[in-house]
Amino acid sequence: MKNAANPGAASRGKVTVERTFDSPIEDVWELWTTKEGIESWWGPDGFAVVVHAIDLRPGGKLRYAMSAVQPEMVAYMKQQGMPTTNECTLTFTEVVPNQRLAYLHLADFIPGVEPYEVVHVVELQQTPAGVRMTLTFDTMHADEWTERAKQGWENEVNKLGRALATRAKRPA
Repeated sequence: MKNAANPGAASRGKVTVERTFDSPIEDVWELWTTKEGIESWWGPDGFAVVVHAIDLRPGGKLRYAMSAVQPEMVAYMKQQGMPTTNECTLTFTEVVPNQRLAYLHLADFIPGVEPYEVVHVVELQQTPAGVRMTLTFDTMHADEWTERAKQGWENEVNKLGRALATRAKRPA
């Protein structure tokens, strides 16, 4: 993989993360598309997310802050020369309720690398085993950062599963 400062999406590879959740498809969609839902699971372990605004339509934006909150994550971010809180923006490109969510996420937090957009696509499908979620996203500018992104998403999708399990235990 090239280590270009501003890679073109067309020349980049894709990474896929899949899970099946024993939850109603509406719950999975809600956790991907609402302030409360996103704040309940988004961000890797050791980080917290606060959603500032969400406009769920093609061309609409999600603006949020992701902050390191666990001491070891705060120390890691500082050691890497990165801020402990990042203000993030993504732009929705496709919204098909309970089926598909696509967006461009601005990667503007990497020291020494010009900002670039990363395409993400979330697809939901009801199966006999539950809701099959497939998340596909562009590789990053370097293999190390692609691996970080993959590990981060694996962690976050596990958090999504825990958030869905918690919802399932709520009284009706």
